[in-house]
Amino acid sequence: MKKIFLLLSLSLFFACNSSEEKEIPEEVSKEELSSDINDNFGIVIHGGAGTIVKENMTDSLEKAYKDKLEEAIRVGHEILANGGTAMEAVQRTINVMEDSPLFNAGKGAVFTNAETNELDASLMDGKTLNAGAVAGVTTVKNPINLAWEVMENSEHVMMAGKGAELFAEERGMEIVDPEYFYTENRFRSLQRLKEMDTEETELDHDQSAAFVDPFIKDSKYGTVGCVALDKDGNLAAGTSTGGMTNKKWGRIGDAPIIGAGTYANNKTCAVSATGWGEFFIRGVVAHDISALMEYKRLSLEDAAEEVIQNKIPDLGGNGGIIAIDFQGNIAMEFNTAGMYRAHMNKNGDLDIGIYGAE
Repeated sequence: MKKIFLLLSLSLFFACNSSEEKEIPEEVSKEELSSDINDNFGIVIHGGAGTIVKENMTDSLEKAYKDKLEEAIRVGHEILANGGTAMEAVQRTINVMEDSPLFNAGKGAVFTNAETNELDASLMDGKTLNAGAVAGVTTVKNPINLAWEVMENSEHVMMAGKGAELFAEERGMEIVDPEYFYTENRFRSLQRLKEMDTEETELDHDQSAAFVDPFIKDSKYGTVGCVALDKDGNLAAGTSTGGMTNKKWGRIGDAPIIGAGTYANNKTCAVSATGWGEFFIRGVVAHDISALMEYKRLSLEDAAEEVIQNKIPDLGGNGGIIAIDFQGNIAMEFNTAGMYRAHMNKNGDLDIGIYGAE
């Protein structure tokens, strides 16, 4: 009996070892797969989502938007193609859109009720989960760069108002007179709202705003954002905005809120949002998409669709997101009539869209 028991024990021992040995090639194949994935890279951008319809767009204005979207995304794509980091690609791409009056960020920022421009931005590193954000700044030419300074050169995640501006000066950033942000069309939009004696605030791309001012109707300016995957497999996300026309009391939306308007995690994806910020904050939209991927094992496409097409509308909000996952899959999901957007993959294929179903 002892001999039989010993033989059975030895058989079980070798069977277990054999089973364990069979798993090793599978692990190797996963590593090889990971290596293949890390050779991939891509970049996605947005310039705002809202009631953007072709009937309200002139040919020249449509071309201006497409040209600027292409200019911006090619800057980031070149950085990635040359082995640069996702973080640098996101920052420099957003700089191009911040410097353009075509978007509600930086130069083209909308006006508050007090006839000032208050800018918000955030940036997140998917490798380290480090992040930086600023809110309510009025003199920093490129808020996304200040978000990077907060992330890299302070112990904080978010700074606001005068304190953030003082930090920007200490870091030697480019400071401008608030007049730099003045654009006649944006100022006129604010005056039209005030003439109507309304207490409402307007998203720069809202349908209601379209009936207030012809320029908004024709232009549909918007918040800007960028997400990227670099050759090392690292993700990054950034968002920059001027907020809502006629906003009061230091209102801050989702753009500078990590997890709401911006999120990046190498385990899942990088996300930048645009839309009705109050609802995106309540829904923790950017992180929710990542969480659905991590905990429910949804694909990026399915997670983005669930949040933007179901969860946010159920709350009463609208807008959209751009995202890229650790494998280079992308999502450009929105529940509005349109969203300024563009994508480039590692092969250099360019996809630009403005309206729905393009």
